[in-house]
Amino acid sequence: MLVAALCVAGCGSSAGGNGSAKPGTLGAELARSGPDVALIQGTGDYAVGQVRVTFLVIDSKSRSIERPHARVWVGPSLDAPPTTTTQAALEPIGIPGKSESATGGVTRIYVARFTLSKPGKYTLVAQPDGAKIQGIANLDVRRHPQAPAVGDKAIPSRTPTLASADGDVASLTTADPPDLSLLHYSVADSVKAHAPFVLVFATPKFCTSRTCGPVVDVAQAVQRRFAGSGVRFIHVEVYTDNNPAQGFNRWFREWRLPSEPWVFLVGRDGRIKARFEGSVSDAELSAAVRQLVARD
Repeated sequence: MLVAALCVAGCGSSAGGNGSAKPGTLGAELARSGPDVALIQGTGDYAVGQVRVTFLVIDSKSRSIERPHARVWVGPSLDAPPTTTTQAALEPIGIPGKSESATGGVTRIYVARFTLSKPGKYTLVAQPDGAKIQGIANLDVRRHPQAPAVGDKAIPSRTPTLASADGDVASLTTADPPDLSLLHYSVADSVKAHAPFVLVFATPKFCTSRTCGPVVDVAQAVQRRFAGSGVRFIHVEVYTDNNPAQGFNRWFREWRLPSEPWVFLVGRDGRIKARFEGSVSDAELSAAVRQLVARD
């Protein structure tokens, strides 16, 4: 689910308000020519180590600024120098030509990756290449994430399957058409069988940002690409009886998920090899599955 970043000093204003920023600081990057806006984040469960942040840059006319790359600076505050710099790449949301766009017709989202060695509060500033606009976001980086981390043992949830539901497809998925190929295996059985698998927590019908339904589209596309590899693909809905009014289901709670959608890759040893919060592109997931196959 995309969430609005908390506004820090300068959000929604012109760069003139940051004109006094000291050179070399994060504030100086924010003071570049053009308006400053709050980034719309698609991720929020951050922990020490490798951090993956997804975000949109939306201007004052509600238009998504989509350049192939964006420069990213991260530091403890606007008054301090950035501790890391990187480049974010623009990735598709869902499968182009098949998936619905996100709210406002958005079809692509920025993805940035970097490493942070200490927990704490961080500020992120981003500028799409060639665009006179800067975005700002707050990152709360914990020592340990809320959702299972890379290296953790997969939680052996007895997630439902076509067999356990006696073929009641409507109880298993809200995808239309139903994603039958993702409903054959449970997490518990896959862990017991020492089978590598991709686990998708998402609700195509009831997602609020339209970045969750496309995640199932992405999983199906990647599944076809890796047919015969031995990697299982599993889709699990997030609401009790597929009804948002009844709250999150027990499998969602067992995995301690703070949001949806989520995608996890689990190896033959039953440990998590990769995790993706929010939107994940075909290219990102394919690369992770390729590494999983090579590793296992």
